[in-house]
Amino acid sequence: MNPTHARNPSARATRPVLSTLALCLGLMAAVVCGQAQAAGSVYVSSEKDNKIVVFDTDGKQTATIDVCKRPRHLMFNADKSLIYVCCGDSNQLGTVDRATGKMIDTVPLGESPELFDLSPDGKVAYVSIEDDSVLAAYDLATKKQLFAVKTGGEPEGVLISRDGKLAYVTSEEANVVHVVDLATKKIIKNIKAGNRPRRFALSADGSELWVTNELSGNISVVDTAKHTVKATVDFKIKGMRKSDITPVGVVMTKDGKTAWVTLGKANHVAEVDVATREVRRTVLAGKRAWGLALSTDEKTLFVTNGLSDDMTLVSTADGKALRTVPTGRVPHTPLVAP
Repeated sequence: MNPTHARNPSARATRPVLSTLALCLGLMAAVVCGQAQAAGSVYVSSEKDNKIVVFDTDGKQTATIDVCKRPRHLMFNADKSLIYVCCGDSNQLGTVDRATGKMIDTVPLGESPELFDLSPDGKVAYVSIEDDSVLAAYDLATKKQLFAVKTGGEPEGVLISRDGKLAYVTSEEANVVHVVDLATKKIIKNIKAGNRPRRFALSADGSELWVTNELSGNISVVDTAKHTVKATVDFKIKGMRKSDITPVGVVMTKDGKTAWVTLGKANHVAEVDVATREVRRTVLAGKRAWGLALSTDEKTLFVTNGLSDDMTLVSTADGKALRTVPTGRVPHTPLVAP
């Protein structure tokens, strides 16, 4: 017999009470943690602060992560445990561990990398290298460049087809979308887009590739079977010059019915009906609305504003800005985790 219990009979009775209390606290903690995880996080790259700023989905800042210099584009790995960040001034692809909130590795890249996409198996990163005017492929395990394909000047947008056979790359100077055969490592088609094409979104069924044209103020809709432009989406905002409407970011809803587009210097985002290609409405955001991402339930649109150093949260149901929160200097890409 425990001598303490012999001297203090109440200790024996206290032990199950404490055990029950610990169990309750543990369950409460699990519930709270589960709620926090369910609520999700929004990661925003801050180009001038060399950080990723972390928010909850209500726009409250929860953390910052130090990364490489001039972080731009962000993507998750397959299970969303890691974030890859393309850093334009340190010429690296950084790897951030979400669990620890730290950058744990880097892959050396070419001069001034812009955007990237991953192969379907997640093993290769395809990166637009601005100063070298190439699309470069990097093995993420060995950190070695596999090959590079010469492009027009200032390549930016990169999108890998869902079967992993093709890469689409925009050239801001040549005003084309390059179609690259990844098996032969050659450009098989140059699709004439508008002036200064920037970024992509693929339709839900994969039949259309939407390309934002910054200086044309429109979107080229590309038929992915024929690799030709089949339609154009134009934008107008009352009282604003056409030259101030500069679309850059574009994202589509999971059902493929709606596209959201940032309009750059126009400080607005546009909601577009994909089937009719008509603009349903525009929403005022911050200065130079640039990057965007939808929440996992698609009820909130997160818009990064590069010249006002903030992010606007937009209700997709109401088409109204909910709030705008500071992000650090020159936010680039928002990335939403479930």
